[in-house]
Amino acid sequence: MTDPRPPIVCSTISLFSKPLDDAFPLIAETGFDGVELMVTSDPDTQDAGRVRALSEDHALPVLAVHAPFLLMARRVWGREPVGKIDRAVELALGVGAPLVVVHPPYRWQAAYRSWVDERLSAVAAERGVRIAVENMFPLRVRGRSIARFHARQSLENLEGFPDVTLDTSHLAVAGLDPVETLSRLGDRLAHVHLSNNAGKGWDSHLPLDQGVLDLGRFLEALATRGFEGAISLEIDLRSHLDDEQALRRILSRNRELCESGLALPA
Repeated sequence: MTDPRPPIVCSTISLFSKPLDDAFPLIAETGFDGVELMVTSDPDTQDAGRVRALSEDHALPVLAVHAPFLLMARRVWGREPVGKIDRAVELALGVGAPLVVVHPPYRWQAAYRSWVDERLSAVAAERGVRIAVENMFPLRVRGRSIARFHARQSLENLEGFPDVTLDTSHLAVAGLDPVETLSRLGDRLAHVHLSNNAGKGWDSHLPLDQGVLDLGRFLEALATRGFEGAISLEIDLRSHLDDEQALRRILSRNRELCESGLALPA
């Protein structure tokens, strides 16, 4: 019988600084259905052959590739966002991933903004890969918004993207309700980055059972809607990277919480 729930995967960014040789077996041993590959300066994350071999060795499909848009990866594959996306799509095709996660344009990136408006849908269709734009958030100080570097971050603006990656910690910082956002996006929701948030105005990516978000309600809403994309655990485990037992415990616990949250009454 086919499992009706969406796949629960773990982003390699949750194991930041660990080589893929360590990350893949740990993700497999803690029961995840697959991997989201974060492209970083580590050459292995850019090597389709290497990633494909690890995927096959550990029976972990790569269900998403996150293009190198993070600050730490700002120089990976150049600084031009469309070029980064093109390389990420090539990598996704090389590892069999159906989706690429990208960040929205900064306000000053007029050419990239035009590309998103005019070419993103066509390029995704031509290449046979979904390109899902991730929701971001304003910077805040003492609870007060001080800057919105990314263009189009309201709910109405998110509805303009053909495919969206919804990050729950980012929603918390932006003051958006996850269930309301889910309802507004409908079929545009392609992928989920799941974590909790401390509610203090910054992007904290806490484990699911810590923080201010009612993720049980959100997961139930996803299951009720029959969401078929991947749910990717993206939590900050940097304080545990030297403690293998703690990593296994936290990853297993969070996968179990996600799985139980998606289980609807019979």
